[in-house]
Amino acid sequence: MVTLWTNRPERREAGAVLCAEFGELTVEGARAFQHRWIVQFAEIQDRDAAESLRGQVLKAEPIADPDELWVHELIGMMVCETDGTERGRVESVQANPASDLLVLESGALVPLTFLLEQTGERLIVDGPDGLFDEA
Repeated sequence: MVTLWTNRPERREAGAVLCAEFGELTVEGARAFQHRWIVQFAEIQDRDAAESLRGQVLKAEPIADPDELWVHELIGMMVCETDGTERGRVESVQANPASDLLVLESGALVPLTFLLEQTGERLIVDGPDGLFDEA
């Protein structure tokens, strides 16, 4: 069983390649099962081999998609309001159930839902009044 942390269905399609500590695994097929996935890999021939993968973290190469923002690309970007006011650089991204938060050098937290666009190294946000006021 595999727990997927991706919104990309092509990660579980036949032919997809995932990387483990010991090498690559090629997906032959996958089907949903109780909020997880049963995945068949070409390189895994029996149950014992599958059990040996328990707890492994599988990764994949990034998928180039101009419509997606990746956390590692947000770090260091300048956050600006729609009027051009610079509010600081992104120091990290904090997971949050309602909306992930951009954590600025100043400590300000900016929900990603307020992000309008990315222009070069600038993230344009349109937040409510008081978003950048000090507590």
